[in-house]
Formats: sequence, C-alpha cells, structure tokens
Amino acid sequence: MTPATRQRAHSVGVLMLAVAVAAVNLRPGATAIGPVLEELRAGLDMGAGAAGLLTALPPLCFGLGGAAAVTLARRIGLSGSIAAGLVAATAALLLRVLTDVEPVFLALTVVALLAMALGNVLVPAWIKHDGAGADVILMTVFSTGLVVGGALGPLVTAPVAEHLGGWRVALGGWSALMAVALPLWIWLAAHERGRGADEAAPLQAPEGRMASSPTAVAMTALFGMQSMHAYIQFGWLPQIYRDHGLSAAHAGALQAVLAGVGVLGALLMPTVAARTTNLTPYILSFGALLVGGYLGLLVAPTTVPWLWALLLGVSGFAFPLTIALITARTRASAVTAQLSGFVQPIGYLFAALGPLAVGLIHAATGGWTLVLVLLMLSAVPFTLAGLRVARPVYVDDELA
Repeated sequence: MTPATRQRAHSVGVLMLAVAVAAVNLRPGATAIGPVLEELRAGLDMGAGAAGLLTALPPLCFGLGGAAAVTLARRIGLSGSIAAGLVAATAALLLRVLTDVEPVFLALTVVALLAMALGNVLVPAWIKHDGAGADVILMTVFSTGLVVGGALGPLVTAPVAEHLGGWRVALGGWSALMAVALPLWIWLAAHERGRGADEAAPLQAPEGRMASSPTAVAMTALFGMQSMHAYIQFGWLPQIYRDHGLSAAHAGALQAVLAGVGVLGALLMPTVAARTTNLTPYILSFGALLVGGYLGLLVAPTTVPWLWALLLGVSGFAFPLTIALITARTRASAVTAQLSGFVQPIGYLFAALGPLAVGLIHAATGGWTLVLVLLMLSAVPFTLAGLRVARPVYVDDELA
C-alpha cells in the first residue's frame, strides 16, 4: 500500500509526540559544548588540538553515522534503529561527563554523535512510512524540534553550569532529557517487530543508484551548502561582530536573533514544500538574502547589525525546506530513507569543511574581507542547486 492509503500504525498524537521527543534531542549533545568549552578544557586538561577536534566532530560524525543508518534500518527496522540510537546516545552523554580521561571523553562524544545521526536520517523515513497522510505536520514538528534543540544547547548549558554545579552537570543533563524519549521509542520498536514485514518497513534498496538522480544530487549540494553556512554562522558570526567593536553580550543577542528566525522557518517551510508547486521564488530569495547578509557584514557591520543577522536567518529557511523535501520529493519510504541517507551524510561531511576553511583564511589574512567575499560568491552554487531541487520531480521516478 502507498503511504496515502495505508492505515496509520498509531494515532497522530502519538506520532507527533514521538517525532518531537526524538527531534529535540538530536542537537543539544552537539551544540552544548561551546559555552563551557573553556571549563571543560580545564577540567580534562585538554589541549588546543583536542579542543579543535571536539568542535569539528558534530558534522563529521553526523555524516559518517548517517551513512550507516539505512543499512542498520534494513536489519532491525526503522523504529528499532531510532530507538537504538537514542539508547546509545543517552548512555554516552552520561558516561562522558563521569570521566577525567580526555581520549575517553572524545570517544564517548563520537559514540553519542554517531547515535544521534541515526535519528537525523531515519526519522524522515519513519514519518513517510508511519505518517500515512500526516507527513506535513510531522515534518514541521521534526524540523522545528531540530532547530529548537540546537538552540537550547548553547542557551541553557552555560547558566546551568554557572548556577547548578559546573560543566559536568550541564552537559550530563542532556542525557536526562534524552532519556525521556526512551520509553516511547522502545515501545514503538517493540510494536514494529510485532507487525508484518511490509508494515515494519524492511527498506529494500530501490532500483538505481541515488547518485543517478539529478534531484538527489542537487538536494545534497543544497543541504551541504546551507549546513556549511549554518555552521560558519554559529561558529564565527559572533566573533565577526566582536572584531568590529560590539560587546560579547550584543554579539550573543544577535546570534539569538539568527536562531530565533530559524524556528520560524522550521514552522513554515514543510507546508511550503508540500503545497507549493513552484519553489523558484523562494530559492532566489534565499540566495539574495544570503548575499545581502554577508554584504552588510562587509560594508556596514555595526550600522544595523540586527538586519544582517535577520537576513542570514531568513536565508537559512533553506535548511528546513531541504529537510522537508526529503519526504515531499519521494513516494516510497524505502526511497525516502535512501535519499535521506544520501543527502545528509555527504552534506554534513561537506559542511564540516566550512568552519575550518574560515578559520584558516581568517588566520592567514588577519581580517574578514576575503572570508565574506567568498561566502557571498558561494551563493551562486547554492542558488543553482536550489533551482534544480525546486522542480516538482519525484526521486522515485528518476531512479526508475
């Protein structure tokens, strides 16, 4: 049966709750390190090289872990794989704050991030398989949960560390939040195993290689480019503002503007992806806003600094749009899983290069001019990839 005609395995309320508790937990373990990095380094006697590796791990692990997600799902099912990832991540996030050994902390961080990568890739496929007509609202919950969870990490960690017991308590607390999701997802996995093979979504590989689909390739490029800009903005935008004379508090507030706008995009774009036949105006607007934000930082960074953060934030609507298109541009859940397992791993691995390249260029030039010019130029491939994805084409048809 198709997703449209198959009866839902669970009520919409259960589906929404499951997606929400999973999505909100797929980012804090990765984004919470930054605000307490100095205290963490002191506590573990961590060198600068290891600290640099720690900050680069999220996109690298999301890429590598996501690449293995579909293979695992074929063996133990969608719900089982997501549940296994949540269990492993919960344990790793807790155990890493109990060690005083730097390599052990890094290894457990890798385990947690690889486990979270399973949810990144498989939840959209689970929505396609079990949503049965509720795809749009479930993808809205998913993309919003990702953005909210990503913002909660840096927002909450520092105050908790300052007032409630230091960096170990602050980072370990995210394992407690993730543990809240375990009972529901373990129950869903058990329920899945009791269903027939077709209903449990064995995810047989579709005919044709995903790289043969122009839409899949363009979607990967768009996801990688947007993720690269997101990691650069979250990693370097406050420093750009501070280097032009703004205070740390002001720069942090501007970062919050960017993050807050992202929540709005996560709420809006899944509906846009599902109900709009021509996405070209949106893509062109995102490309123009990306250039406008970086141009403003280049020529007048402190004149209306909130405007540049706002422009970049709205251009970032491309991220929830691309996530939503993974389900909107596929029919079968197996193709959804395969597409998600193609787009996200490659995109995250590409995105990991962005912050590193920005750091190297800034160190070599001593300023931000060349960095901002190159970021503006990157809007060209960003827009071209988006225009290809904007076409109302199903990846299933291209593979066939």
